[in-house]
Amino acid sequence: QVQLVESGGGLVQPGGSLRLSCAASGSIFDAYSMGWFRQSSGNERELVARIFKNGRTNYADSVTGRFTVSRDNAKNTLYLQMNRLKPEDTAVYYCHHMDNKYFNSWGQGTQVTVSS
Repeated sequence: QVQLVESGGGLVQPGGSLRLSCAASGSIFDAYSMGWFRQSSGNERELVARIFKNGRTNYADSVTGRFTVSRDNAKNTLYLQMNRLKPEDTAVYYCHHMDNKYFNSWGQGTQVTVSS
């Protein structure tokens, strides 16, 4: 099981930017996929962005064009660059890892608050 630790959350004004990082305890090179999910108060956890082993990415419609997911295999780290943030982006953001046997691992989450 991979251990995941997120960082980079915080308070930002609308229109601002943040970059989240997710450090993995082991190699992420062979991961089937890695991604970011988020959960806001009273809502279910939802997919934000995902990157597959072959480099293919997919995004939630609500973040397309504003967020970019990337990974650094040498550093075993996943990133989420978030630009033009909106109040509705406020949530706890979770890092996700799926291995080649489709076993899921989750980080503890990092709070992102978009408010003036």
